[in-house]
Amino acid sequence: MITPYDPPKGEIPVLHEDSDLLIVDKPAGLLSVPGKGEDLADCLLTRLEKAFPTVRLVHRLDRDTSGVMVFALTAHAQKSLGQQFEARKVRKTYLARLKGRLEPKTGTVDLPLIVDWPNRPLQKVCHETGRPALTDWKVMSASDDETRVRLFPKTGRSHQLRVHMLALGHPILGDPLYAVETAGQYPRLMLHAEELRLNHPENGRGMTFRAKAPF
Repeated sequence: MITPYDPPKGEIPVLHEDSDLLIVDKPAGLLSVPGKGEDLADCLLTRLEKAFPTVRLVHRLDRDTSGVMVFALTAHAQKSLGQQFEARKVRKTYLARLKGRLEPKTGTVDLPLIVDWPNRPLQKVCHETGRPALTDWKVMSASDDETRVRLFPKTGRSHQLRVHMLALGHPILGDPLYAVETAGQYPRLMLHAEELRLNHPENGRGMTFRAKAPF
């Protein structure tokens, strides 16, 4: 179920800014980059370009996911950050609310993913043609109805966390694509990019950026 695009209004919270980096807290419901068509032109990147003309994309978050995103402000910073993501040196932590009780308390999902062509933009698990995808999890609290969990993706496949949790039998609540039956019960997808750890592109210093989950 693809919901109509009605992006949130208001200022984008800036978590950090220097001569090389721009870190923001992306709101849920806003595309990271423009989609196809004029109705999908409004996005985080174009909004940031108005205030930061040199801003450059480094990575993306799904439209319905909120949380920490890093942008580069120079070509050198973009290249450095891109290499860090590619080499899996950037540490990402997400917070999610899942359907049902996830057990055990910690674990790893190692399932290859590929686009589900007849049903795109959905992704699916495919052991023949899928690309490697790895996610660690740690349960924070749980009841019979719901689990609050931290997710640590080791790869960056499209919809990785959403499909991996679905594969465990515990889809992310409020997901309009993979848990349609819960989408109407929640105001948004219950997935938030809580923390990002990276090395500064100029001096190599380790830096951690956090944005508290709004749910």
